[in-house]
Formats: sequence, structure tokens, C-alpha cells
Amino acid sequence: MITPVDIQEKEFPKAVRGYKEDAVDEFLDLITMDYEALLLENEKLKSEVERLKAELVRYSSTENAVLETLEAAKTLMGDISASAERRAEILMKNAELDAELVLREAKESVERLTEENEALNSRFKKFQGRYKNLLESELERFDTLSMELFEELGMPELGVKERDSFKDGATPSKKTKEEKQALDLEKTLIIGSRD
Repeated sequence: MITPVDIQEKEFPKAVRGYKEDAVDEFLDLITMDYEALLLENEKLKSEVERLKAELVRYSSTENAVLETLEAAKTLMGDISASAERRAEILMKNAELDAELVLREAKESVERLTEENEALNSRFKKFQGRYKNLLESELERFDTLSMELFEELGMPELGVKERDSFKDGATPSKKTKEEKQALDLEKTLIIGSRD
């Protein structure tokens, strides 16, 4: 390749009918300057091309890294979405199981309370029957004792009917002193048996 120095140092042979040497030298100077400018510009362009090639390589590797990152992000988003769906399904199943457990416990509690209520009702009815029987037997015993007492006192004519009407607040007419004492005694016995 010709250099600007080669152009400047080029010597042409002289001939009889040759060109003017000054004009040729001037033209060669212009060519040399333009050629130097072109060479400088060529060097700049070469370095620019090298820089652009390096940037292109860097951008290509960066583009690959960006694409890989995007793919990884897509995969990660898919995994997160699938994980969230699985978690939601698990939470729903757990909630359903908890609801079933609460419902089963409530049903068992209702059944248990119903059974306890029936048992208490049965016990109450038994107690009521026993208490009623006890009261009736005590009343019979009281009637028997009061009849025996009146017979011992010599007043068998004062029967249960008169005594029952006397309990209701009615007073027998024309009572003797002994009858009044017997009635007072009966009242005492009745009041004492209630306590």
C-alpha cells in the first residue's frame, strides 16, 4: 500500500517534453494531504468498527442473558402460580375439613345433650313418681295414725271427711271442748308433718 511519504518522495524521470515540476509537486502535495486525511479517517472507521463489533458481542451476550432471565422469570412465575393454586386448594380442603369437624362435633354435642335431656326427664319422672308415692303413703299413714288417735281419745265419729273439710278452713258447728282439743291436736300433727 502506498503511503503519503511514498507519494512525497517519488521521483519522476525528466524528459524533454515533461510536465512542469512545480505543478506536479503541488498536485502531489494535495494528493498527499487528501490521502493522509483518508488514511486517518480509515483508521478512525476501523477503530469504530472494532468498537461496534465489541459492543455487538457485548449486546449479544447481554441479550442472551436478558432472554435467559426472561425465561427464568416466566418459569418462576409459572411455579409461583402453580404453588399458589396448590396452596389455595390445600387451604380450601383444610377449611372444608375444619367445617366438617365442627359440624360433626356440633351434631355429637346435640345428640349428647338430647340424650342427657331425656335421661334427666326420665330421672325427674321417676323422682316425681317416687315422691308422689311417698306422699301418698305418708298421707295414708297419717290417716291411719289420726284414726287410731281419735279412737284412743274416744272420738271415732270424727272421720277423714270432717278432718279434710276442717283443713280447708271450715269449722264444725257445736263442738265440745274435747272435740276442739282433738282438732287442735290434729292441726298440730298436720303442721308438724308438713315441716
